[in-house]
Amino acid sequence: MPQKYGAEQIKVLEGLEAVRKRPSMYIGSTGKNGLNHLIYEVVDNSIDEAMAGYCTEVYVTIDPDNIVTVVDNGRGIPIDTHKEKGLPAVDVVMTTLHAGGKFEGEGYKVSGGLHGVGVSVVNALSEELTVIVRRDRRQYTQVYHKGAPETLIGKFIDIDTDETGTTVIFKPDATIFETTEFTSEIIDHRLKELSFLNRGIKIIFRDNRYETPTEKIYQFEGGINAYVENINESKTPLFSPPIYMQKSRDGYEVEVSLQYVSDYYDEQVVTFANNIRTREGGTHLVGFRTALTRVINNFSRKYDLIKDKDLSFTGNDLREGLTAVISVRLQNPQFEGQTKTKLGNSEVKGIVDSLVDEGLSDFVETNPKVGRLIANKALIAQRVREATRKAQELARRKTSLESTTLPGKLADCSEKDPALCEIFLVEGDSAGGSAKQGRDRNFQAILPLRGKVLNVEKARLDKILANEEIRSLITAIGPEAISGLSSRMDDDEEKLSDPKSVLTKLRYHKIVIMTDADVDGAHIRTLLLTFFFRYARELIEAGAMYIAQPPLYLVKKGNTKRYAFNDKELEKIQAEIGKDNVNIQRYKGLGEMNPDQLWETTMDPDKRSMLQINLEDAEEADEIFTLLMGNKVEPRREFIEKYAKTVRWIDV
Repeated sequence: MPQKYGAEQIKVLEGLEAVRKRPSMYIGSTGKNGLNHLIYEVVDNSIDEAMAGYCTEVYVTIDPDNIVTVVDNGRGIPIDTHKEKGLPAVDVVMTTLHAGGKFEGEGYKVSGGLHGVGVSVVNALSEELTVIVRRDRRQYTQVYHKGAPETLIGKFIDIDTDETGTTVIFKPDATIFETTEFTSEIIDHRLKELSFLNRGIKIIFRDNRYETPTEKIYQFEGGINAYVENINESKTPLFSPPIYMQKSRDGYEVEVSLQYVSDYYDEQVVTFANNIRTREGGTHLVGFRTALTRVINNFSRKYDLIKDKDLSFTGNDLREGLTAVISVRLQNPQFEGQTKTKLGNSEVKGIVDSLVDEGLSDFVETNPKVGRLIANKALIAQRVREATRKAQELARRKTSLESTTLPGKLADCSEKDPALCEIFLVEGDSAGGSAKQGRDRNFQAILPLRGKVLNVEKARLDKILANEEIRSLITAIGPEAISGLSSRMDDDEEKLSDPKSVLTKLRYHKIVIMTDADVDGAHIRTLLLTFFFRYARELIEAGAMYIAQPPLYLVKKGNTKRYAFNDKELEKIQAEIGKDNVNIQRYKGLGEMNPDQLWETTMDPDKRSMLQINLEDAEEADEIFTLLMGNKVEPRREFIEKYAKTVRWIDV
């Protein structure tokens, strides 16, 4: 019998009901990312006040039970009566989607929250939210429960001060979110980022949830120049201070800061539009890259730094070791999707191109020594790239089968659909042997890696491609998926990688790092993660990367056999079965397990626990990789001294 479908089946979601029904449409997810986004939406309103010139301080506090308070000293949300709604304007803002002062360009010339759904969405997804507004020597307070106001009109009182501002206090709704535990590190990084982007604003972040409360105060008079210096803190700058450019034209404001480092071969360019991180770049990034390539080529030809008149520096030559922050502000940004990860305004490309061309040309002409340093670095990168290309072509001529021949040590699976296949990257022959015997040959492949792979953080492209273990890894996974290497050989200025398409180029949709539970195993895991982060970041973004979680202990008592994956679990098991006549085996290596034990605990999809690698904050990850794997010893020593007391375990 066909299902009834008529007018009565059409449901209209009123007010904020739609947000509670489909929260992911508004904040991306109901996981940790979506939860943290609630704080960003409230803080962004304060930052919009700062960009308009009315706010100098923002306080963000997380209290026990994950109650968040955001206080600013801006103008305060209007509290006079809205003519159409007959309510205080703040109530309209808090309870109505697409209501705000950001649409006509009168309340704000530029802002991040252009969709006008931010704070109302936070209200809808909070168990309770309180807003307190101070302006015009009056204070207005309203309390909401799951988006609905406690009373029709909140409480007005007169105050004996000219101080203005807005306070928002909210508690996330536990029936909506998978977790209500905010991620302090991620929020801290975003607040620090905002303080860099808005020169001089003070942001105070307090986390009172733990036994020892923490407080961070961020205020950077250096703006994005200080941002670049912060990124390069553990690296060796080619010149100092960074090159800074700031121009305004036709309502567009462009800020650029750039610096090269001498001991680093990756590119790190961070882009923003109206303080929103555009992780996928966009037209402002394309305009910057085009201008950078043209200006340095013109400078190099003028001073005869390029001997071969038929050659020019490509974008890739000039990106090696480049760190840059690009921030644009405009009235009507066009973002691709609600997630706002890519700027689409076509006119921005030409504006950024023109302003960077003008500013950078003036700089290298008045500072020719710095211009020569940049050109010489690009020249070295060009020579390495050409030498690598010739070596690859020679290798292909020697054996036409090389690009399609899988590594001999790879134990492949029989399944041909990559979506159903997984590959385990295993440390050493011993563990590889156990994994090969214990696996399901239908869909699980094993690639044993001999010793420690190359630390790509300290190596140029030619060294990386010459390393046998990395070559085996690339060939097994699928060479086309390792875009970070192929892009170094690609001269397309406007090519921006798409992490979603990478799965079509993989031979396995699950890539699992499986190393021993000791210091050497952790080091090998870090080396592999460094490679994937630097040269195959799209694999991580596509959700294809995992870390196996083998048990640390086997606990036996009589006929009872239990596995513990950490010390806390071991203590729990001992409390349950008693500590008398208990045999505890500590697994230092995967090779110590029998194949059936390895399958049962670590490889069986029905029983195993795997950690999926994600990029919640790529910039923070970049800093950690540079710190731990880079050339500078002193920052690494300071890091070890700072965190040595909190290490969970260490083998001796």
